[in-house]
Amino acid sequence: MSSGSGSSSGGSGGGNSSSGSPCGACKFLRRKCVPGCIFAPYFDSEQGTTHFAAVHKVFGASNVSKLLLNIPVHRRLDAVITICYEAQSRLRDPVYGCVAHIFALQQQVVSLQAELSYLHGHLAQMELPQPPPPPPAAAPPVFSIADLPAATTVAMPATYDLASLFDPMGQASWAMQQRAMDPRHYMAAAPSTTSADLQAVARDLSRRHGSPPTPPAS
Repeated sequence: MSSGSGSSSGGSGGGNSSSGSPCGACKFLRRKCVPGCIFAPYFDSEQGTTHFAAVHKVFGASNVSKLLLNIPVHRRLDAVITICYEAQSRLRDPVYGCVAHIFALQQQVVSLQAELSYLHGHLAQMELPQPPPPPPAAAPPVFSIADLPAATTVAMPATYDLASLFDPMGQASWAMQQRAMDPRHYMAAAPSTTSADLQAVARDLSRRHGSPPTPPAS
């Protein structure tokens, strides 16, 4: 107790001895808060007692007093905040302490960075001009039976007697049949033709296409 009071008396900052109420650290340590108490500016008499209890349990009051004496005055507030945070974390998690909380925060930072990168990429794709959609493919033409060309009627050849083609005696008769002409054709072509001219034409045809000889009797 005497060593703690000696180290506290060498620190800067006024105590609460003038107001009659000790600081939270001196209240927890159950000692008189002297002028220049190093803990008085950072541990008030109301909530400072609970915070200093965790600090004293983890680090010890004398060790914290020596640590604060070696730190510049304008940096001591940050040091006290860090010491209180580490002490409370160590009481909640005796194994990892504040490291578990730091690791969780790092994982949260990595997750947020990945989400931010994804959102930046998605936003860049939305800002790019989109190409126009391709035109729809033309449907193939549909054909029906009505589109087919009309079939031309091919005149079938006249039916001939094939037996007469292979009969040597009947070839002349078949040739005469093919060359026979209707006298009415001449009458239609030349209506002024006389009967004498018709008889002359008939005799000429008979002379050129005579009847085939009759085959001898067996």
